[in-house]
Amino acid sequence: MANQLIYKDKKFNIGDTISLHYKIKEGDKERIQIFKGILIKVKGDSPETKTFTIRKISKSGIGVERIIPLLSPNIADIVLIKKTSFNKSKAYFIRNLSEKDLRKKLYREKTKKSKK
Repeated sequence: MANQLIYKDKKFNIGDTISLHYKIKEGDKERIQIFKGILIKVKGDSPETKTFTIRKISKSGIGVERIIPLLSPNIADIVLIKKTSFNKSKAYFIRNLSEKDLRKKLYREKTKKSKK
C-alpha cells in the first residue's frame, strides 16, 4: 500500500507520530540521534526504492522534513509514538497548520453515526 510503511514487521501509517533512531558518524565515533515527527509521505514500490518523509517542528518553530531511504544502513530503529485515524496517502496539509489544529485533524476519534 502507498500509505503504509513496513519496517521489521512493524506497520506505520501516514499521519502516525514516529521516532526515528538514526546513526550519525562523527569522525571515528558513532552516535544515535532521535528524530521524532509525523510520517507525511511514503514513496516507492520495491523495498530498494522505498523512501519516507518525516516532518517535525523544531524548538524555534521552523518545520524540518527529512527524507530517508527505507533500506538505509544508518537506521537503528523506528518506534511508534502515537497512532492516527488519518487515511489519506499524503499528509502535505500539515505544513500549513498550527500544532493545535494538527492534533484535531490527525488524532480525532472516528465517531459512528447512530441510526434513528
